[in-house]
Amino acid sequence: MATNQFLNVPLSMPNQAQHLRLISNTVNNTLDGKLNSTGAVTLTANATTTSLTDERIGVNSVIIFEPTNANSNSAKAGLFVSAKASGSATLTHSSSSNTDQIFDYVVIG
Repeated sequence: MATNQFLNVPLSMPNQAQHLRLISNTVNNTLDGKLNSTGAVTLTANATTTSLTDERIGVNSVIIFEPTNANSNSAKAGLFVSAKASGSATLTHSSSSNTDQIFDYVVIG
């Protein structure tokens, strides 16, 4: 599960100038690629599926993976999302005894 790295903007604030500054900062961060849509997942060792729990995942989400080390890079060819639901996804992959098959991921949509 990922944590937000960037502050969310409240829907309203008593101080309108401060609220506009927060909105501007958030829009500028977004334009610079600073999004709260990333996380990391470790594939379950000696298994062919891993559950990814992230409240941002929905049935229409696209999840993009980036291997973070050599063992992850070896596993990426067989990694795919076999099911999605609200708040979770099932990752299907080859079974391996490696415990460090770690992927960074991005959720879009």
